[in-house]
Amino acid sequence: MFSSVLLVACGNNNENSSSNSSGTQVISQTNSNYYQGVIKDGHYLTSKSRGVSVQQNDNQLNLKGFENGLLGISKQHFPTDDYILQEGQYINTDTVEDWLGRKSKNNPDGLNPAGKDTKEPLYLQQMDEQDFMTEDHNALKIKGMTIGLGLNSIYYYRKEAYGAVYQKKLNDSDIIKQGKDIANKILQRLRKNKQLKNIPIVFALYKQAPNDSLVGGNFFASSVNNGSSIKSSDWKSLNIKNYVLPAESTKGVNNNDEDSFENFKNQIQKFFPNLSGVTAQAHYVDNSLRGMHINITTQFYGQSEIISFTQYVENMAEKYLPNNIPIDIQVSSTEGMQSFLSRKTGDKNFYTHVFTSY
Repeated sequence: MFSSVLLVACGNNNENSSSNSSGTQVISQTNSNYYQGVIKDGHYLTSKSRGVSVQQNDNQLNLKGFENGLLGISKQHFPTDDYILQEGQYINTDTVEDWLGRKSKNNPDGLNPAGKDTKEPLYLQQMDEQDFMTEDHNALKIKGMTIGLGLNSIYYYRKEAYGAVYQKKLNDSDIIKQGKDIANKILQRLRKNKQLKNIPIVFALYKQAPNDSLVGGNFFASSVNNGSSIKSSDWKSLNIKNYVLPAESTKGVNNNDEDSFENFKNQIQKFFPNLSGVTAQAHYVDNSLRGMHINITTQFYGQSEIISFTQYVENMAEKYLPNNIPIDIQVSSTEGMQSFLSRKTGDKNFYTHVFTSY
């Protein structure tokens, strides 16, 4: 499962560094779609920045979409066959908390605008760091980094503690400007670390969905900064969208994709009419469907029913749902998940599993 033990990790010993003494291991790659990970002293190195946010994010789909999408962007610049993924170790938790705060006398490093919560919106909601390493003479050396910035599309605030929650829709032009300005400031700060002075650093900007959205947000821009550049430039627009099916509006959804899902939904509802709901999140890149996650909520609990239903869902999915894209189907009730089905890109058949309680 693990490759050879690394005796020394490269770098100095400052608190933002990934360097340390012996006991570092690299998890062997089992699938070319996944990065090798890093274990230190028997523990997986978790990100120091992930999960830190300005305020509680009520839409967990934002967090999931942010993390998964950031990984996809990183793979375009740091191939899984050439790099080892070390979750962010250079920006520690306290630093992230300061950066996510408002700029003030007490917090000069704050990346959100100075001012009162009722007047000035917060733009930067969350951030994540991914480090990309290579092995060199039994040591890990950082060769690249990706920074994801999660930006609010709606600013939620209270006028008094525990009072009513108000909201303000933020303009796209302001979101874009703020995101790029923040990326520039972070890039300049990272370049002060001599380990990060000459590596490529990728920034990706993510527009978060509203709290009541049934899908997560979308990455809308990225920038690759090579060498010792201290200004983030050459921004590339990203056409990535998530839609809920059945769709309230067909705008942005391919008609064939929507028809395929409707046929699938109608067939399984005919077979088991006591379903609470069948919905899907469709993931599009450059107007092309790249993946689908389907949730089916049931009202039955019998084991034989669940097994029969799961088998039927598999048959209908293979018959009606689009081919050549990854699809996950989750069947659940108020009791929890009952079964799931999954198909990878290029596969014809679904892998299925029915949960059994003993």
